[in-house]
Amino acid sequence: MLPRELHPFVAVAVVITTFITLMVRRRTPTDLLLVGALMLLTILGVLTPEQAFAGFSNQAVLTIAGLFGVTAALRRVGLLDWVGRLLLGRAETERGALLRLAGALLTTSAFILNTALVAMLMPVVLDWCRRRQVSPSRLLIPLSYLTILGGVCSLIGTSTTLVAQGKLREMQVAYQTQARTDRQQQFVSQLRPMSLFEVGWVGLPCAAAGALFLVTLGKRLLPDRRDMLEQLGDQRREYLVEMLVSADCQLIGKTIEEGGLRHLPGLFLIEIDRDGETITPVTPQDVVRAGDRMVFAGIVDTIIDLERIPGLIPAADMNYEFHPKKRQQRQLTEVVLSRTSPLIGRTVRDANFRQRYNAAVVAVHRNGVRLTNKIGDIQFQEGDTLVLQTRTSFVATYRNSRDFYLVSSVDDSHPPRHHKLSLAALLAAGLLIWLVVAAWFGAAGTGWSSTAVASITVAGLMVATRCVPLTEVRAALDIHTLTTIAAALGLGQALAVSGAAEQLAQGLVDAVGPNPIWLLLVVYALAVLMTEAITNNAVAAMLLPLAVAVAWQAGLNPRPFCMAVALAASLSFITPIGYQTNLMVMGPGGYRPMDYVKLGFPLALIVGAVALLLIPRVWPF
Repeated sequence: MLPRELHPFVAVAVVITTFITLMVRRRTPTDLLLVGALMLLTILGVLTPEQAFAGFSNQAVLTIAGLFGVTAALRRVGLLDWVGRLLLGRAETERGALLRLAGALLTTSAFILNTALVAMLMPVVLDWCRRRQVSPSRLLIPLSYLTILGGVCSLIGTSTTLVAQGKLREMQVAYQTQARTDRQQQFVSQLRPMSLFEVGWVGLPCAAAGALFLVTLGKRLLPDRRDMLEQLGDQRREYLVEMLVSADCQLIGKTIEEGGLRHLPGLFLIEIDRDGETITPVTPQDVVRAGDRMVFAGIVDTIIDLERIPGLIPAADMNYEFHPKKRQQRQLTEVVLSRTSPLIGRTVRDANFRQRYNAAVVAVHRNGVRLTNKIGDIQFQEGDTLVLQTRTSFVATYRNSRDFYLVSSVDDSHPPRHHKLSLAALLAAGLLIWLVVAAWFGAAGTGWSSTAVASITVAGLMVATRCVPLTEVRAALDIHTLTTIAAALGLGQALAVSGAAEQLAQGLVDAVGPNPIWLLLVVYALAVLMTEAITNNAVAAMLLPLAVAVAWQAGLNPRPFCMAVALAASLSFITPIGYQTNLMVMGPGGYRPMDYVKLGFPLALIVGAVALLLIPRVWPF
């Protein structure tokens, strides 16, 4: 056990070593390294076991876990696909997608907690990247940064300002007992709680300046990790698939361009069969009609994308299940026909898959040959790869069958539960309203005001109402992200309880002197630096009392110092651990700590300059 006086030095040394290791040893798993550092500090006695593991029960971590479940349900019912088409569907380029994200996020993140927005939109952005063959590393950091920027436009956009609001109430009561003169009474009145849009007087210009930088010069500083495209999972085998436009299809009346059928990767629309007439080649201006039979050549992921469009069903086998409730018991499976298969020489139409295997043919691939027939007229050959719609037990039943060389399920191929879309959308809207109302009116400590209670409850309702199976919710929990955030919170706790953070803050402020401009600059810079090393909420809670004490001693208005801390602690861009949304995108984007520094440091300078220029004008000393 180390002497207590050494705890601050050990905490700082371990945190700095962890950051350096993340930058130098780029292949080291982030979650493993952070947990290792946390365990070292616990063994050395800097943290108690309760303090070390408190991050795993932290509200932010549990909220994100619940949001993962809600997001899985929204994807399963097809709502995220609809949001993606609405938000990014017509964006052809990375710049276009970034502009659309900027406009949407700066507005919505002012009223919705950042973690909720990032958890719900990250799958949408990843899906757009896969379709356009854009590396997710080009868009996920901007996704996080834009939600952070929008969050400072109102009181309820980020949890940091809510923490600051609570501390202001506490300090107003504490300083009221010390106020003797009229000037001191005036000081206490400046500790009043913030109104809904008060922080936005400076937050909105900061958000505008930051967003402008991101969509212009900032995008040049983003990494382009092309290896992340491989992890998005395209299988390059090209299949022939025939899709039927049913009477209730949402594509009816739209052109091929408007329906998004030209934007699916690895997809070629060969022809449209309409009432015996063949339309080929198909142009982007051709209009979709009910009863059209569309013949595509595409990869497996494209077939899954086509299946997600309501009313567009495979027409290879008319026994294919398209009733929503019956389809939930089925999935897509790939099989390779063996030499002894009884299907060899038969056409798809005559194969009687339903009678033989309780399955339906969806698509056919023949190695090295682009099939151009009507899919029902194709004669099976040895080695043909088929995509089948099967029951979930098919793989186990036919894995060792002599009819097939290989049997494997297609990942993420469960059909969307479109019939549950309205219910899931209603529950998701209820969650957002719950979060807004709880943040605005909720009393601290009450169950209904907890973001974790809200997200986990709604995730449970999604499962209970069969919007998503429980197994998919469990699979959706990103253990890497949750562990990384929880361990990072523990490291921040080590800096706080050891006294390292407080000693650093007090020493820097004491060295500045009474000049209000320099004091404001130091308080803001100190809040930024500490937020990057600890966490935003911890810094707001820790620095606000110090900022108010400085203003009290100097006889200055405490309002500008309080707002400086609230804003600086909310605007964290330079490290992944400063804000939970930065951590959430780190793994999916394939980012390294230095990526945040390259883009986040100039962004922090721009936003900081705007904030420091406006704060004394909005709240004079």
